[in-house]
Parts: sequence; structure tokens; C-alpha cells
Amino acid sequence: MAVPLRRTPTAGARDAPRPLWDAPRRRATVGGRSYAGSVTTTVRPEPGTRPDPWPDALSRARFHVVSGKGGTGKTTVAAALALALAGGGKRVLLVEVEGRQGIAQVFDTAPLPYEERRIAVAPGGGEVRALAVDAEAALLEYFEMFYRLGVAGRTLRRMGAIEFATTLAPGLRDVLLTGKAKECVTRTESDGLPAYDAVVLDAPPTGRLVSFLDVTRAMADLAKAGPIHGQAKGVEALIHSPLTAVHLVTLLSDLPVTETLDAAAELDAAGIPLGSVVVNRMREQWLPDRSVTAAAGGRVDATRIRNGLQSAGIELAPTEIDGLVAETVEHAVAVEGETAALRRLETEPTPPLPRLTLPALLGGVDLGSLYELAESMTAQGVHLEARR
Repeated sequence: MAVPLRRTPTAGARDAPRPLWDAPRRRATVGGRSYAGSVTTTVRPEPGTRPDPWPDALSRARFHVVSGKGGTGKTTVAAALALALAGGGKRVLLVEVEGRQGIAQVFDTAPLPYEERRIAVAPGGGEVRALAVDAEAALLEYFEMFYRLGVAGRTLRRMGAIEFATTLAPGLRDVLLTGKAKECVTRTESDGLPAYDAVVLDAPPTGRLVSFLDVTRAMADLAKAGPIHGQAKGVEALIHSPLTAVHLVTLLSDLPVTETLDAAAELDAAGIPLGSVVVNRMREQWLPDRSVTAAAGGRVDATRIRNGLQSAGIELAPTEIDGLVAETVEHAVAVEGETAALRRLETEPTPPLPRLTLPALLGGVDLGSLYELAESMTAQGVHLEARR
């Protein structure tokens, strides 16, 4: 049986020096605390080199936003990333904001309430907690925090005033959602240490990602003073700081790659730090590179396949040989298309973005396969600097 081969279009570049990722530093103040980090939006490796899948700057980020075109598996990737970051005893919070209960589905558990609860144990003793943020509950929490409404806040819910408020100011809903995530990132315990080593946000799809993350600027302009203004400015400070990294999930096909590249350009223009591009469901290449082009063009020698099988003691009917030939051609066509998409990711952003790759999983995603994906991420360097 043939041994599967993985495509490595730019082998060797990972060993190249990468001082540009490590040297530049800046400070940012978020939630009254000062942080140092690398300027990931403007300082990247020189053209012609391939950055590490997980540069040192990402190990210092504490707010990891995961997005992607619908159907690319962003929730699965967010869950696997949370597990990988929690390795070695870290505590990570996984947050969702779309009301789909996607986290509960991938971890095969009951729907999540509006509270932080442990959902998985990571290798090395770490833990992943999860939170499904509901805009209405977040607004009531917000009112209670700043205005001490208590029973009056629950009355507002029954009156539909919360829906009215978020309809009147559409950006308010996103400020509430990102504001809750920001509170989790900057929250500290009684000893002054962060409550979480990192927060991973399963964000909306790339089509509305920038408006979701950057709506705080519009809200800050709308409310010139008061708690809403302070909330918006605090979220804006976090999202534009070195604490944040936005990871884009894609499949190796034309539309997801195009949307990923467009989203990367929008994020960069908005000054929001980019993380890695995560290529999900990477197909294993079962043919040598020299055979892919010929097979994709339909040039497959059925007689050679038959003779090879016979020499291995395998006898197949002619119809079965024809089926093998058809599958070989189909595989080669898919590999050629994915290789072209991969080349776009390497050449169109100049210089290229860091890239993680995750394998295609047979039989779908379950809890065991989440750990496999997390292990793959860890093998590619995904980790956090210790802060606790």
C-alpha cells in the first residue's frame, strides 16, 4: 500500500531567521493594566520567507479571535485551539456569541447557560471553560454593574426594552458581546493574577467580522461620555492591542481562500492584529508530485495498476480497476486545486501570514478528534507564555 505524502510547497523556509517577529515591542493599556507585545499588524517577515506557524508574538496574546467563512469549521478550530492553549496547566475560556450553541455541540454536552463552566480537561492538567454570551443577559449584567437596577432590570426584559435598546443602537449588541469577552480577558483574581491565561472567541463569520470587532469606534462616537462610552473605549483598546490575535480559518478552495484574503486585508487596514491562517481539513496527498499533473489530466495507466496489484497478490475485477482509476483522477484533480489555493495563501499576502494546517478527519468531529486537532496544533508550536 502506498504511503501518504504531504505537500510541502515551501520546505525549509521555517528554519530561516525570524528576527522581525521577535524584536519590535510596544506597550498598551487595557483595563487599567499595562502590557507589552509585538506589533503583529505591521512587522512581518521579509517577502520570500515563510513565518513560523505560531510566532512568539502569538504566545503572548491573551485574546484569540477565531473566524472564517461559513462551513470552514471555525467552531471546531476554536475549540481545538482552546484545548491546545490550555496544555501544560493553563486555564482558557472558550466564548461563543452567535447563539448557536456550537461549543456544546462539538463537545457533545448540554446547551451552555450564561455562566462560565468547565467543559474539558487539557493535556498536562489545564482546563477549558466555556461561556455562551447572550446579548440580553449581558445587557442586564451591564445595567446591574453600572446602574444597580436589580428587579427593574428584569422588568426591562419583560417589557422588551432590551430588544428596543439594541435595535435603536445596533452596534450596542456587539459592544455587549465583545465587552463581556474583554471583561473575561482583563479580569483578575484576589492575588492579582489573570483569571484566565487566554480567552478564545468563536466569532461571527468573516463576512461581518470587521464590523463586529470595530463597531466599538462607532459606539464611542455615539456615546460621548458615561459607562457606554467607557465600555466601548475599553473594548477598542483591547482589540487594537498586542493582547489580541485574529485567526482566520479556511479550506483549500477558491471562495474560502478569497474571503480569507479579503478579511485579512480589512483587518490589517483597521489596525486589528492578525494571527495565523488555519488551513482546515488538509487533504493527504496519496500520489507523488510527479504523478499528480498526469493523473489530473486523466492519464492513468490501468494496466500498470492491475500489474502492480497482481504482484502484491491482489486480484480485482475490471470494473473495480476502473473504479480505482476514476478515484485516482478525482484525487489528483482535488490535489491540484488545493495546491493552487495554497499557493495563493503563500503569495498573495505579501509577506505571507503564519499558517497552521489541520488534517481532514474521517467520520466527522467528536471529542476524541478535538484532542487530535489540539495535539496537531501543539506540534506546530501553539502555546502560551506562562502568566499565572
